[in-house]
Amino acid sequence: MTDSGNHGHSGNLYAALRANFPSDLSAVAVETDHGLSYSWSDLDRASAMIANLLQALGLEPGARIAVQVEKSVEAMMLYLATLRAGYVFLPLNTAYRGAEVEYFIRNAEPAVMVCSSANAAWVAPIATGAGTRHVFTLDDDRTGTLLEVAAQCSDRHVVAAMRDDDLAAILYTSGTTGRSKGAMLTHRNLLSNAEVLKDYWGWRTPGDPEGPDVLIHALPIFHVHGLFVAIHGALISGSKMIWLDRFDPKRVVERLTEATVFMGVPTLYVRMLAEEGLTREACRQMRLFIAGSAPLLIETFDEWRERTGHTILERYGMSETAMLTSNPYSPVQGERRGGTVGFPLPGVQLRVRGDDGRDCLTDEIGNIEVSGPNVFVGYWRMPEKTAEEFTADGFFKTGDVGKVDGRGYVHIVGRSKDLIISGGYNVYPVEIEDAINQMPGVAESAVVGVPHPDFGEVGVAVVVAKAGATLDGDAIVSELKTRLANFKIPKRCFVVDALPRNTMGKVQKALLRETHKGLFAY
Repeated sequence: MTDSGNHGHSGNLYAALRANFPSDLSAVAVETDHGLSYSWSDLDRASAMIANLLQALGLEPGARIAVQVEKSVEAMMLYLATLRAGYVFLPLNTAYRGAEVEYFIRNAEPAVMVCSSANAAWVAPIATGAGTRHVFTLDDDRTGTLLEVAAQCSDRHVVAAMRDDDLAAILYTSGTTGRSKGAMLTHRNLLSNAEVLKDYWGWRTPGDPEGPDVLIHALPIFHVHGLFVAIHGALISGSKMIWLDRFDPKRVVERLTEATVFMGVPTLYVRMLAEEGLTREACRQMRLFIAGSAPLLIETFDEWRERTGHTILERYGMSETAMLTSNPYSPVQGERRGGTVGFPLPGVQLRVRGDDGRDCLTDEIGNIEVSGPNVFVGYWRMPEKTAEEFTADGFFKTGDVGKVDGRGYVHIVGRSKDLIISGGYNVYPVEIEDAINQMPGVAESAVVGVPHPDFGEVGVAVVVAKAGATLDGDAIVSELKTRLANFKIPKRCFVVDALPRNTMGKVQKALLRETHKGLFAY
């Protein structure tokens, strides 16, 4: 692994990425689904022009650049420009509306807001009302005021000298409980993670005998997965990206023959499995399929291996830490095991602790805590919350509940806030969901806790049937009674058409709790 690099590139993440571009800058770096090609030189020059525009605004050091735009290569260039100019990138989910955007802008106080033209009429007044001095537009068809102004700027730019611990980005957590928090990530946090993954996942560079990797990028870029893991991975290994502005299973399957790496959330794999074109032949050039952001069903894991001959590599990360663990890439490190998120990455320390603060034994379920160079420095303007989320010896409390098995593989059992305490017993929804998901005709399920006058809390199961199957909620509950201890059995089971999900494919359990909270009213 290379060192985190204070020599020569002054701790700036962009400079470290740029140092790994191929020597032939005219080679294609990004190819879009609309037939456009961008060279490595285009990425460097266009990000230089936008960086010059930002610096010409006279912003103070550490100024935030808030961005809520549709996915485009130009949006990625804006991210790179923000890094190289030494400002802090603040991506916002494109699904956020008025009140949400207003909260983020008032909380982060960005100096610059970039939004799509379609939203400018409502975003601009919110931003200027909160003291943001500059509002630009950027659309996914290479138009907007940001590019018009940047076109007047020089394409030469000296990358800003940064310290390792200077902020590079603030990512707001999805805020399933309480107010959304801004996780502050430094240049070192992001660079250390990119370098570890380059090594751990065997990224092929231009000097490789088989040539560099080619990544299919079909994820949104306002989130760790698409913005950091995917983009940094390709840039730091000089690998071309095939860029899809949105995920289309048929298009991805068609393009697999031109690619070597694909990253997706579990839902994307499920949708690709529904495509007839997904065959071993279609995947013959592929080197690696990576899944994360939500749990991958063992059924999907097995079916993918059967259909394609490839074993999906599941990994685990979060906004506050980037990537923490990964199943092995190389067979030398071990096998990829479905239902686990693999081993802690090099440099990451991971431990499982009971509520009483003692270290858990092998296979004992507890709270996952982590430390390492990738772990964020705290929540934006929330010193008390930051202090609360770290242990006295500097470990971050992830809020995830899990265990480490006898072979060292990490298993995530759920979020601590999803834990159901029923009649004094701890009930882990994922255990019940696994049992339900194994039943014939079940596509997927979610179990949440709701208030109950006798037990404090009880489980409610929400189940989706496979196409063509008919399910009965009472029958599912009866079947569970033959498989699990009585205190774990949900009191009710509902069959629905679909589970509510956020843009990253995570099931929105808070919504399900809200829907069913009055079932056993006091």
